[in-house]
This record gives sequence, C-alpha cells and structure tokens, in this order.
Amino acid sequence: MSWKVPKLVPRSAPMILLVLTLAAATGFAAVSHLVSRYTANQQARGRKLYAQGLTEIQASRYDGAIAAFRAALTCDSTNSQYQLSLARALRDSNDPQRLDEAESYLVALWQRSPQDAAVNLALARVAAHRGNIEDATRYYHNAMYGVWTSDPDANRDRARIELIQFLLWKNARAQADSELIALAAALPPDPNAHLQAAQLFAQVQDYSGALAQFEEVLRLDPSNSAALAGAGQTAYRSGNYTVAQRYLRMAVNANPVDANSRQLLASTDFVLRANPFHSHISDAERNRRITAAFAQAEERLTQCAQQLGVDLKATDNPPSSALPGLQARWLLTQPDLKLLRSPAETDLPDAIMDVVFQIEQQTAATCGPPQSLDLALLLISKKREAASQ
Repeated sequence: MSWKVPKLVPRSAPMILLVLTLAAATGFAAVSHLVSRYTANQQARGRKLYAQGLTEIQASRYDGAIAAFRAALTCDSTNSQYQLSLARALRDSNDPQRLDEAESYLVALWQRSPQDAAVNLALARVAAHRGNIEDATRYYHNAMYGVWTSDPDANRDRARIELIQFLLWKNARAQADSELIALAAALPPDPNAHLQAAQLFAQVQDYSGALAQFEEVLRLDPSNSAALAGAGQTAYRSGNYTVAQRYLRMAVNANPVDANSRQLLASTDFVLRANPFHSHISDAERNRRITAAFAQAEERLTQCAQQLGVDLKATDNPPSSALPGLQARWLLTQPDLKLLRSPAETDLPDAIMDVVFQIEQQTAATCGPPQSLDLALLLISKKREAASQ
C-alpha cells in the first residue's frame, strides 16, 4: 500500500523553509509581545513601589521605604533613580550598619556617571555621617561643580552651605571660612542669602566677613531687624564698639523687644564712656576715666575677696590666692594718680590701667563674669591685648 502526499502540501525545500520561518517569526513575535507586556507590568509595579517608598520617606519611615525601594529594584534592576533613592534611605536610617550598603550602591552609580551632582552629594552625606572631612569635602566639591538636572546655581550654593555646616560641626573653622569666602563671592542680590552667609561667618568668628555680609543685607533691605542686630553683635564681638553702638541702637529702635541687643548696647555705652584710650578726648577726660576705673577695680577686688572669704590684709592667705598680691599692687600704684597731670609721666596712664586690667581679668576668672562698668573694663582690656599682638 502506498501513501500519496496531498497536493496542498508544498514539496519544494524553499517553500518548507519559508513556512518554518514564518512560524518562527510568529512565535518570536508572540514571545516578544509577552516579554514586553511582562516588562511593562514590572516597570509599572516598580513605579508604584517607588512612589510608595517616597511616601514612606516623607513620613520618616525608613524601614518601609527601604523595603519598597528594594522591591522596586527587583522590578527594574537597572533603574538608577531607584538605586539612588534606596541608597539615600539606607544612609538616612541612622543605622551605621547600613552605611556600607548605601555607599556600595552610590559608588556603582558614581562609576557610571562621575559628574552626576546628585550622586556626589549623596556620597558627600555618607562621608559626613562618618565624620570624614577629606572625603566629604571632595564629594561636596564634586557636587558643586557637577551636572545638575535643574536649578544648578541654587543647588551649588546649598551644597556649599551644607559643607560649611559640616565643617563647623567638625570644628574645622579655617576650612569653613575658606568655603564661606567662596560662597559670598558668588551670592545673588538676595537679602536672605547674604543674611545666612553673615550668620555663618559669625559662627566661624570671621567678624569682618560677617559684618560685610550684614551690611550687604542692609544695603538691599535697610529695615532688616535681624541684620541690624547681627551687625551690632558682630561689631561688638570684634571690639569695634563705635560701629556696634550705631547698629545696636538701630536694632533696638527697630525691635524694642530685642533684649540681647539692648543688653549689648548698654555694655557698649559703658565701654565708650569708660575707655581712657578713646581718641578725641581731652587729657582731663582721660585722667577722669583712669581715676574712675582705678577706683572701680579696687571695689571689684574687695567684693571678689569677700565672696571667696579672703582677707586682703591678712598675711596667711592660701598661696593659690592672687587677690592679696593684686591688692598690694593697687596700693603701690595709688599714689601715682596724683602724677597723671604731669607732662613728664607719659607712660603713667598705661601703667595704672595695667593694674586695673589685671584686677578685672583675675576677678573675672576667680569670681565669675562681671557686670556694668567692670564688664566694660574687662572688654577694654581684651581689646587692648588684641591691639598689642
């Protein structure tokens, strides 16, 4: 018995190949469609999980955010935004054991795109969490000069301010001051930006830089009460009492409930009224101020001794007490007050005030911070020391 091939079935090899190719193409298309649908579904699920993670972050629920971002990455393992967000959540969870994992994600992202400012900023914050000044500074600088997707100037300023605050936290004032100088040179004409820079300059004790920034705020916004108070306080801390008096008066007038400015203004007024070395005062006024300061120093010395139970006239005081020695020096110097009017005694004012300053400094160290005229004399002594160095 013989079988016959139906006439509908092609017998030539090319036709068979064509049919098989079409079948394969149809199968491949079907598989590709299924894969595309699966990928799209996974990506959609990843986006949903990512949004869930962002919601957890906003509520500071870092464990939930980490779980959501991890799940999102299983749906889209090459998504750099998911990796970056997971790394940030790991870092910000305040779990030291998670820092290494956060850094590993960030380093992988950095290797793919070393100019990415957001990745460099995230790495800088990891280094800051660890307290590593060198690494933090390098990555913050990379972030400043890297590529930002939006608002690059504002983001660079924020990155530099964050670095400055980190350096202040690490007490690296010289480095913070250098960063502040760079920041101030590029600030826009915005009072708030200059006010923030001024306050940071004050924190690093760069009072000239702080005063310049406060004055720039006042140039842009003359009625800014925070800048008036800041300028007055900065000038006061630097010993520039004439400038301090002007700004502190303006600050108190602008904000009468500013108790700190009012207190500093009172101290400033005492300093300017008591300072015998102030320029443009007569010899008679200078001698009057020296005499008043000398009498005040003796009163402060007596009060301090009474507070400590020290008898300034006794000979058996503890060797550690410096007060009796200061009393003896004060008594030895007292007759020189009569010679203040003598033109030949040109060094006498300095010699008498040296005794006053020693008493005020020692009593401040022994009996606590002084008030009123004693505080003014102590401030004058510090400014005198700074001027002689």
